[in-house]
Amino acid sequence: MIPPDATFGGTFPYAPHFTTAPGFPMHYVDEGPRNGEIVLCLHGEPTWGYLFRHLIGVLSATHRVVAPDHMGFGKSATPQDRSYWLQDHVDNLERFVLALDLKDITLVLHDFGGPVGMGLAARHPDRIRRIISTNGPVAFGQPDALDRLMANAGTSPWFQWINRAQVDGSLDTILGQLGFNILSTLKLNGFENHSVISDEWIAAYGSAFPTPADCLGAIGWAKGNALGEHKFEMPDAAAIQTIRARPALAIWGEEDRTLGADHFLPLFTDLFPTAPVHRLPGVGHYCLEDAPDEISAIIAGFLHNS
Repeated sequence: MIPPDATFGGTFPYAPHFTTAPGFPMHYVDEGPRNGEIVLCLHGEPTWGYLFRHLIGVLSATHRVVAPDHMGFGKSATPQDRSYWLQDHVDNLERFVLALDLKDITLVLHDFGGPVGMGLAARHPDRIRRIISTNGPVAFGQPDALDRLMANAGTSPWFQWINRAQVDGSLDTILGQLGFNILSTLKLNGFENHSVISDEWIAAYGSAFPTPADCLGAIGWAKGNALGEHKFEMPDAAAIQTIRARPALAIWGEEDRTLGADHFLPLFTDLFPTAPVHRLPGVGHYCLEDAPDEISAIIAGFLHNS
């Protein structure tokens, strides 16, 4: 776990907050006016709220921006007696949102933050105001969702490695050293802006995983994919109708080799057929690292106009 007061050379200057509502100390950023519209930013593998640092700085002038770290990531605790499947993260997020009584939420979804956030939307559609996907799948009961996931896994270097490593028994060992191989892991998933790399940047992502025991979150998400343990929340008809009516936006880095646009953007357009889609050439999986200013401007404009 990263020390609560770590700012990584001032690149993450946000005050730490914690709640034990999910059954462990869950860290979150909570910036901006208390009465502002809520923007809830959900990260994926193997990142944390640091991924949204630029977006937080831009939006918190006008919105209340909340960015939790999932169990086993960032400044949140890594319980040794918990499982780390998708449904566990949805449970944790639900408890977090109810404890803070967050309403009229704009979801900003990246990577596995997509299915976690859509799981929350399935359970509490009345609390969701908008959906913003930033290279984050919006699986929400679409009949072809599983087929698309399987097709993507067949072409993605990350998912191909996960499956091989699970079979040969090396997955736990390699991801258990994530503090040392964080740069190669991030690059395998995909970013294009190499100028972002600095000692502070590597420390921000790597210091969350100093020992194998601290890597259970990252191991669990990968292993859950390999073993088919992740259970996607299935919305009922009323939830689908409610969410379909919400304003939505998709931003997708076209160089994403982990979550291919051709596989996953159709999930978004099926759910939100008239919503705007921004495909960003030259931008990879970690789109918020590759194009933070462009993405922040797109999201700020969308919030202002919807």
